[in-house]
Amino acid sequence: MIAATATIVPAEEGTRIRWADLAPFIALAAIVLFGALVNDNFVSSANLINVVTRSAFVAIIAVGATFVISSGGLDLSVGSMMAFVTGIMIMAMNHLVPSFGDWAIPVGAGVALVVGVMCGLLNGLIVTIGRIEPFIVTLGTMGIFRAFITFLTDGGSLPIDRSLREAYRPVYFGSLFGIPYPVLITFVVVMLGAFLLYKTKYGRRVTSAGSNVEVARFSGVNVSGVRTVAYVIQGVCVAVAAICYVPRLGAATPTTGQLWELQVITAVVIGGTLLRGGRGRIGGTVAGALILEVIANVMVLSDMVSEYLVAAVQGTIIIIAMLAHRFTANR
Repeated sequence: MIAATATIVPAEEGTRIRWADLAPFIALAAIVLFGALVNDNFVSSANLINVVTRSAFVAIIAVGATFVISSGGLDLSVGSMMAFVTGIMIMAMNHLVPSFGDWAIPVGAGVALVVGVMCGLLNGLIVTIGRIEPFIVTLGTMGIFRAFITFLTDGGSLPIDRSLREAYRPVYFGSLFGIPYPVLITFVVVMLGAFLLYKTKYGRRVTSAGSNVEVARFSGVNVSGVRTVAYVIQGVCVAVAAICYVPRLGAATPTTGQLWELQVITAVVIGGTLLRGGRGRIGGTVAGALILEVIANVMVLSDMVSEYLVAAVQGTIIIIAMLAHRFTANR
């Protein structure tokens, strides 16, 4: 998957390759090498497959976040939205299983996609029609979505119906030719996202809206429409991640997706997408998601730093990435 996404990065600017575009992949290779030196178990096939599979959820959501951030927006609600979509999906499947049996799973997945679209549309419309800063809007919906899932679970856990667990289990734990299904789904999402961002008029309008709003409007770009669609894409990506995530734990809780917004934004930023908008890097975003998961895995396998400091390390990474962006922008 890493090699496949690496070829996508420079597509936006033609065949010219810049060192800045390769930086996330070089950093990923360096961290992987460091992990191999720290602990021999790191390079075992089982551990590497586990790392890539666990990174799939953040990578899928981060693809959507690349569109939002490239268009000049921001979404802090993705972790809470993930929990809310997961809860609604499980409730739908549990309600439908007496009548539909195992078919409740694809129907529940459809419900998740609809809810994801509606959540993304809600964020997008409030930002564009309400003309409120994306930070404020998504900070508010972050609290709303988290409160809803806490209410639906009564502060506890909302498990999937026992009769569905075995049928749904392969979506996370199954594989095709040794490649886990979440990784394959991530690859499909990445390819679709790259095509949409780099090869379509909409993709060019996304970066145009994020680069300079007034120029984009003068050029005939419907900035509000472009940004609203970006938030809808974000909602769809959250729903896809939820569909892959449910069989992993088999339940939704008030802590599902907690702090994922930090991981998603960090993955996007260290992948080369400008936080101020105007430039998106789908391949770099996936590399960023892998970097975060590899770092967390190395911390668990080694005794150098406590695994409880993973969030602190991720926070430090995003600050360093922002300083790097500011430094390169001022050169």
